[in-house]
Amino acid sequence: MYKEWVGFMASKPSRTPLIIAIVVIVAIVAAALGYYIYTSKPGPTPSPSPTPTKVKIEKVVIGVVQPLTGPYAIFGREAVDAARLVVDIINNELGGVRSLGGAKLDIVVEDAGTSPESARLAAEKLISQYHVPIIYGAYISRFTMAMGTVTEQNKVILVTDALVDDLANQGWMYFFRVAPRASAHGVSAVDFVMDMAKKYNVTIRTAVIINEDSVFGTTVSNGAHLQLVKYGVEVSSHITYPYDITDMSPIIDQIKRLNPDIIIAVPYFSDGVLFAKTAKAAGLNPKFIAGAGACGFTDPDSIKAAGDAVLYYTNTYSYNPAKPTEWNKKLVSEFMRRYGKMPTEAAGEVFYSFFTIYEALEKAGQMFPDDPLNPDHLRQAFLSLDLNESNSIAAQLYPTGRIKFAPNGENLYAGTAVLQVQLINGTLTPVVVWPQPQEGVQPVFPRPGS
Repeated sequence: MYKEWVGFMASKPSRTPLIIAIVVIVAIVAAALGYYIYTSKPGPTPSPSPTPTKVKIEKVVIGVVQPLTGPYAIFGREAVDAARLVVDIINNELGGVRSLGGAKLDIVVEDAGTSPESARLAAEKLISQYHVPIIYGAYISRFTMAMGTVTEQNKVILVTDALVDDLANQGWMYFFRVAPRASAHGVSAVDFVMDMAKKYNVTIRTAVIINEDSVFGTTVSNGAHLQLVKYGVEVSSHITYPYDITDMSPIIDQIKRLNPDIIIAVPYFSDGVLFAKTAKAAGLNPKFIAGAGACGFTDPDSIKAAGDAVLYYTNTYSYNPAKPTEWNKKLVSEFMRRYGKMPTEAAGEVFYSFFTIYEALEKAGQMFPDDPLNPDHLRQAFLSLDLNESNSIAAQLYPTGRIKFAPNGENLYAGTAVLQVQLINGTLTPVVVWPQPQEGVQPVFPRPGS
């Protein structure tokens, strides 16, 4: 065929222009047909470039549920004072939440009362009347458990200062805890004592554990018990008492008969003061008495109530008031100026938890500018945080200097500090002694005269 075509072209040169014209026409028609077929096929429609519009948010209302009446009110009042301080700083010094156009934070406070039911009702009121996207509280774990069922059902973020481990095991999607879990306090109390025993060459063979009978006391003391067993320390007795106990004498008598090397105690406030006073009056003086759980012995109010009965007692804290970072020194100084006392556990948890809320809101505004307060968007913002002392105010306030959440809402880098009551310039003073003693301070171990 090729040869015939060549012969044809060679023998008939006069037809060459006609052939070329035909070829050109065919090519043009083929191209036009191909273009039509191509453009008529269905294909992806390019999306327009996103042009997010930031919603106008004047303020973000955060609910606060704390025990303001009853036996735990001393902690709730301190927490509310701390929340007001932090909100003032965020609004007036940091310019509000910048990614939300400078939105100011506002808090609405409700009393958790004296029962889980009253705490639950407080959360319901905040949600139904104030439509809060975030609630902070409620310090007491059994109160928080009741409150959490309400926040979860309504898709409200719950940032808690309650420590019981099981709060993070409920499968809740909108739950976050910056503070260390309760069992970690029991572990830290034992680790501190055994660390000091090794450092000062003190033999610890036996221990007694005492705790009030709430889920908090039980969880913390169980953590301590397991840790003592790991160290090979015999737990001579694990004594549980009602949190509203009014007479510690039988317990002190039992401990004296057992004569343990150390006592690990998990009290709240009134029972902690009662224990210390009764132990002093009875002449109970083991090698060491270590508190666990941050609710007694070393806070200024306990010292005021118990006097020198708590001298040399220690307690674990979820917060280190002596941490020498710029923002921690600022918060401690301002709290003392406003309220006339050192911030303790309740205030410290508010400090870093509220600044974590602030940083999550900033992140939500950056990630979801059209709907930052959507509960699922807020949840994603919290989970995206990875805070350290170089990029975060909250991390500067936290004992370990690191905050990052696991999917269940727990801080992956939780940690505690240990405070001890010492006599400094003639004044009973709580000082940080572990894991890093504050400047100019050393632990007193064992107890003098033991």
